[in-house]
Amino acid sequence: MHATERELVPRLFVRAMFGMVMICLIMVAIYRWMDGPVQYTAPESPVVIEKTLFLEGAMSGAARVFAEDGTLIAEYSPEEGGFLSGMWRVLQRERTKARVDLDGPVIVRARENNRLEIFDPSTGWGADLMGFGADNSAAFARLLN
Repeated sequence: MHATERELVPRLFVRAMFGMVMICLIMVAIYRWMDGPVQYTAPESPVVIEKTLFLEGAMSGAARVFAEDGTLIAEYSPEEGGFLSGMWRVLQRERTKARVDLDGPVIVRARENNRLEIFDPSTGWGADLMGFGADNSAAFARLLN
């Protein structure tokens, strides 16, 4: 190393970081190998509101939401519909992997414990929307009203 060059991050810190990552990986592997339960999943709670919806999105971020009978519930511009359009893309990927119809419905549920979830009955895929932040879950909460 030349005298003018200097390390931005000392090697000791880099090695310590990799050591901590390896320790975490080993701890998780041992825990799962010992059949430790997955504890931090969303708690079960009774369903308060449930709606079957059809999502339609675009790569631009625009999104449209239809009711079961085909009526348009909401239409979002690329600036407003980013999360809904992103969920539509996830659904498209999951449905393509499962080789099912790409235009199937999704079920949006609000539970008694104030958690929202989306579920795709055609693939069995679902997600707790609270993990995506308050603004993103609020986009789906508005669809339930």
